[in-house]
Amino acid sequence: MTREHRLTQVFIELADTLVAEFDLVDFLGRLAEATVELIEADAAGLMLADDHGVLHVMASSDDQAELLELFELQQDEGPCPACFRSGQPVVNVDLHSWPDFAAAAAAGGYVSAHAVPLRLRGQVIGAMNLFRSSSAPLSADDTALAQALADMATIGLLHQREVEGHRELSSQLQHALDSRIVIEQAKGMLAERAGLSVSEAFSAMRSYARGNGCGLTSVAHNVLDGSLQTDALLTR
Repeated sequence: MTREHRLTQVFIELADTLVAEFDLVDFLGRLAEATVELIEADAAGLMLADDHGVLHVMASSDDQAELLELFELQQDEGPCPACFRSGQPVVNVDLHSWPDFAAAAAAGGYVSAHAVPLRLRGQVIGAMNLFRSSSAPLSADDTALAQALADMATIGLLHQREVEGHRELSSQLQHALDSRIVIEQAKGMLAERAGLSVSEAFSAMRSYARGNGCGLTSVAHNVLDGSLQTDALLTR
């Protein structure tokens, strides 16, 4: 599949937030994965803000990216918090502007990091991180594409919130945070039962959810309550 065809497919997926079982965590995870696939980035992650402007890690393309995002929030430094506050892309910035973050990024194998806002007409609801092992500048084309992906996701999220009657972002966000807890618990349980790494367990759950047209959170609930057997999940 060409990059252009894959990009068209991704935009259609990002626009389709009105499915019967919309799963925000899975939606943002798909965005992170698609961004890594389409842009010269090694990892990506998404943060959303609550009604008080506090950012929360919502999705990442891998565990290392998630740890680095959590570090950004704990230290309140790095491209993603800076991007959210300004509402503007933060790209090709010397990471040593944030010494602690630069050290954490280097420890994770990344030498550059960038961020684009999730925004619509002045409303900024979060930001997307891009992590790279290359020191080469992020191109203008890739920056524009990352922003376009983030913009499409923002439109979809705000439209879905309106349709579902979430008059406050906090309602949508809290539901997603609750879903993340359930998913984390299910990942750990599946990993222990099947002798997998946590990352492998998550990949198996995600593949099952997508292959069966159901939400990732629903799969996690089924793993926890035993209604989805390990063998059935892994043989998908």
